[in-house]
Parts: sequence; structure tokens; C-alpha cells
Amino acid sequence: MKFLPLIFIFISFTQLVKAQDINSFQIPRSSVIDIKDPSSDRVYPIFIKLPRSYRSNGDKSYPVIYLTDAWYSFQIVSGATRLLMNSGKMEEAIIVGISYSKGSKGSSSRIRDYTHIEDTSWKYQTGKANEHSNFIEKSVFSYIERNYRVSDSRTYVGNSLGGLLGAYIFFTKPNMFNNYILGSPSVWFKDYDILKIKTEANLNQHKVFIAVGANETIELDSPQYDMVKDAKELELKISGDHFPNTKVKLLTIQGANHETAFPTTATQGLYWLFKN
Repeated sequence: MKFLPLIFIFISFTQLVKAQDINSFQIPRSSVIDIKDPSSDRVYPIFIKLPRSYRSNGDKSYPVIYLTDAWYSFQIVSGATRLLMNSGKMEEAIIVGISYSKGSKGSSSRIRDYTHIEDTSWKYQTGKANEHSNFIEKSVFSYIERNYRVSDSRTYVGNSLGGLLGAYIFFTKPNMFNNYILGSPSVWFKDYDILKIKTEANLNQHKVFIAVGANETIELDSPQYDMVKDAKELELKISGDHFPNTKVKLLTIQGANHETAFPTTATQGLYWLFKN
């Protein structure tokens, strides 16, 4: 008999849930709009989440965090930053997730858009990173800046091939973003071509956060590439003489592999950049 109150509470709770008819979940203060790339005619869904204070603080402008692989990263970053932003431990920001082109598989869209050089050994099209970065810069940035109160602070977040795309943007047009978070970057693509890109001197201030799972090695969990070693090579290139005012931080995440590292990468990287 002593368990009846607990059972009653549970039954009451389940009845309440049913009464609310919850059949879907939406991230608060978020919306999705489509933006067309004028050069390719591809249409990309763009996920947008506004900070909690956005509506009530009409005079404030906010930094923007741009995510690749939006279907995966938008939910993670939204949840991971919620308490940090709402508690004041992290600066509030607008979160923008750039998804895959409509009508194509996610894998084909990201392989095409996130790789900077053609590799015909791949099943899917490769080498359109320059075109995709132009789309982000000219179409996505302009839409966000026309429709929302944004500051001049932009942060890039990408993982795996998304990390490769971020490295490519940093080396070819670093001022697209102030900050970069590069998770488990696919430095190995096309015989490590990203490390061979010639860079011009850039005296502007940037922050670059690189993270990789400690198990992303051939000996542990990566059958082909030592991505821990690759991340260190990328750190060395970004720390070179061409970027004297760039601050670089490399985090090796203990116990993490390629599939599990990103949530920690995003949380720790954004906290490093935006902590109050």
C-alpha cells in the first residue's frame, strides 16, 4: 500500500502528458527558412534560433554562431548552450544552422560542399567548397544581417568534413569569420591538401578552437587515419607566421572517438569563445 501514492502520481503525470497531446517537439525561439544559392539554384534550409532576451532587449545586437551539418549540430548546440546563455555564464548569441541542399542526400550535399578540391575517387561529387563558402558569405550572411540585430562577430562551427571546410575558409578568406571551431577536421582529404594551401599574411585577430577525440587514432578507433596527429599538424599551420594575431587552442577529448567528440567540441569551444 505504501507504493500507491507514487503510482498515483505517475498515472496522473502520464494522463497529463496525453491530455496535452504532445506529438512533436520544437526548439524554442527557432524557425526554418529556405535560401537559394543563385549560382547553383540549390535551396538550403537555414535553422535560426534567437536568444532568450532578443524580443525584450530591442536595442541589443548579438553575435552569430554559424553551424554546418544543421540537422545534427543545431539540436546539440542549442541544448548545450541553453543553460550557459540563460545563466549569464556565456554571452548570448543567435544560432544559425546551414543544412543540406534540398533534393539531395545529406552525405552527397556535405561531401560536395565541404571539400575544397576535386577527388574523382569518391562516389559523390567533391570540390565545391569555394562555391559553398561564397553562398554563405553572400546569401546567408546578407539574409541574417538584413532580418536580425547582429553584431559584427561571426563564429564558424564545423565537424569532420565541416572542420575541413572551416580550415579551408580560414586559409583562403579568414575574415569571413572572427572565430572558428574545427571539430575532428578531415585533414587527410585528398592527400592532406589542406596543409599544402599557400596562405597570405593576415594581421587581424582570430580565435581558432580545434578539438579531436583521443581515440581517433589508427591504434584505437580510426581504421585509416591518425586524426589526433592531423589535428596537431593543422594547429601548427594555423599558428604559423602568417597569422601572428590568431589565438589557437587544441583540445584532445579523452575517451572520445569520431562519433562522440562533437558535443564536447561544440560546448567547450563556444564556452572558450563566449564565456563571461
